[in-house]
Amino acid sequence: MSRALRRPPRPGVEWEFDTITYPPEVSRSAVRRLLVERAEHGGWELVRVRMTPDGTRRVLLRRKIIRQSRPFLGYV
Repeated sequence: MSRALRRPPRPGVEWEFDTITYPPEVSRSAVRRLLVERAEHGGWELVRVRMTPDGTRRVLLRRKIIRQSRPFLGYV
């Protein structure tokens, strides 16, 4: 149902992207609830929603990649 992919890094902020496809049988309100859940608990934000002629929704989400530096464990 979803596939995470990574775009080439740009200077400054790096983003992680996720594409989700919902079939036409899923209602608009159900899609909204699912996307709100992902946004609240996963930190995703909506980039684009595309509807195909058959009613399939393709949703593109993104979130920032937060890098943490490793602590120095050497002795003084």
